[in-house]
Amino acid sequence: MNSQRVLDIFKEITTIPRESGHEGPVTDWLCRWAEANGLAFKRDATGNVLIIREAAPGKESVPAVVLQAHQDMVCEKNSGFKHDFRKDPIPWVIEDGWMIAKDTTLGADDGIGIAACLALLEDSTPTGKIECLFTISEETGMDGAEALESGFFDGKTLINLDSEDEGQLFIGCAGGLNTNVRFAVRRESSIRGSKYLQLSIGGGIGGHSGDDINKGRANAVQLMARFLHTCLGPTFRLVSIDGGGKPNAIARECSAVVAVMDPEAVASAFSSFGSDVREEFHVTDPGLEFTTAPVAKTGKLPMSRPATNKVINSLFAAPHGVFAMSQDIPGLVQTSTNLASVHTHAKSGVVEIVTSQRSSATSERRAMAAKVRTCFEGFGAKVRHMYEYPGWNPDVSSHILARTVEAYRKLFNQEPEVKAIHAGLECGLFLQKFPGLDMISFGPTLRGVHAPGEKLELASMDKFVALLDYVVCNFQ
Repeated sequence: MNSQRVLDIFKEITTIPRESGHEGPVTDWLCRWAEANGLAFKRDATGNVLIIREAAPGKESVPAVVLQAHQDMVCEKNSGFKHDFRKDPIPWVIEDGWMIAKDTTLGADDGIGIAACLALLEDSTPTGKIECLFTISEETGMDGAEALESGFFDGKTLINLDSEDEGQLFIGCAGGLNTNVRFAVRRESSIRGSKYLQLSIGGGIGGHSGDDINKGRANAVQLMARFLHTCLGPTFRLVSIDGGGKPNAIARECSAVVAVMDPEAVASAFSSFGSDVREEFHVTDPGLEFTTAPVAKTGKLPMSRPATNKVINSLFAAPHGVFAMSQDIPGLVQTSTNLASVHTHAKSGVVEIVTSQRSSATSERRAMAAKVRTCFEGFGAKVRHMYEYPGWNPDVSSHILARTVEAYRKLFNQEPEVKAIHAGLECGLFLQKFPGLDMISFGPTLRGVHAPGEKLELASMDKFVALLDYVVCNFQ
């Protein structure tokens, strides 16, 4: 197996729609791939796929190895860029040693893991039994891992290929859950003489709410709420507010339509606010933009003053960012919360807010979720918790860890970093269904995951592929 073959397969994967919850095309493609390559496979009712390569002659006594990647990708694009993730291929370029999707997410998370599995399956090197597991909807709730039936695979050792820093071996991760909020808002006639104004924040870097939550990046929803909070008064009304995207992404953009008596004064204040904020985030988010535009009154009534106050004040008060650092592992975030998105539904007028909480400590994760719930319920919202998944506790005595560290030293004459990660992996759920499963996670270097501009470092691919190939082909 070589890295160019892995990259070629990944390029083909970028042409296949695989948005979370709509993985049908890639699920079908995986099954057709297995058939074309003469490999046994099975597909469960959820859409998880297992492709099996039996042990080569003389390798029957080698323990089976499970390789695992998820089928879906986070689908985010820059505002104004025309792209339909349900049918359009991902537009990518190769520049300065990176494969980059400049206006959309690339989907190397976790398409590169899928590609590595398939390249290894078609390789002629004799190995023990290999089982490649491809789960669905990892990005939106780990639905595939949650629905996986005990006994779906046989191996007792699993290599997860969903990590994003070459040279780092992961043996633990945070658990998480989403906290969803709904405001049923009352609307009323505009105040006589008021005009509609649209406020927009864009150009944020965003990023992964696990890997990047401690990097101090701007959250556009939080910033918009901060400005709107300064505008509250007898004649100020909120018409709509929309920003952010997926629960596991930091909000890069947010826009609000407001009804105001003096749009010029509000626009001027927003411009001044933007100047201050750009200075605050001049290192992490140098491309932040703050724009205003008049909006015609199209029949959509503004929210009442109480509804306006509740939505804005709750968003302003909502926590976002790191809550606690690990007391055991220096530099590791233990608990965080992400104010991910807010959307005003056109027909119902309901304002929906999505947040996500992560922690390697279950009690602290649930306490953080309760804090978020209390914040929004205090302003009259209906709140529910969804999609909770467990963390994965490190096992420093792991056999696959020892084998992988040994392989890394032999191949590259250097020590890998052994770490836990604040992002969520499916390993915790696998451990619940397959007690005693020995696991590790590693991958090539990715940057900007879950945001437009996501990129894959090509040089890291050579080491990632060489390590995976060596560990699997020499496993015993």
